[in-house]
Amino acid sequence: MSISIRPGRLEDHARLLAVWRSAVESSHTFLTASDVDWYEPMVAGYLQQMSDVRVAIDDSDEVMGFLAQDAGEIYMLFVDPAAQRRGVGGALLDDVAADHEDLRLDVNEQNPTARAFYAAKGFRAVGRSGVDGQGRPFPLLHLRRDGIP
Repeated sequence: MSISIRPGRLEDHARLLAVWRSAVESSHTFLTASDVDWYEPMVAGYLQQMSDVRVAIDDSDEVMGFLAQDAGEIYMLFVDPAAQRRGVGGALLDDVAADHEDLRLDVNEQNPTARAFYAAKGFRAVGRSGVDGQGRPFPLLHLRRDGIP
């Protein structure tokens, strides 16, 4: 399977939201179904506002994952559970790192899989928040990767 990265398009919106939801449901075990429902309209709005959304596709143009960022600040990186552990997340990070040497992001402290993924990609914790960006009780680790490891 080859992975290509292309800019997100308006017609990708529903698929990106589906990828987000399936990835969150499979990895964010600390969230309830109502929590996921609460976040979904917010994520849909963010996707419409982000100017740099990159989409990972396979040979048949199927969306496998996406990354939304601004100037190296990564706001979302989600991979369809069926495509995880195949290099999709790494390919998305590499693509944005080609444009921005320093990368920053927040990761849920309660998501050990994502924390391990980012650590393996050279990110280090530079801070912590006891709540998420909406003030909800889901602690965040602030991560940074300086330069290309």
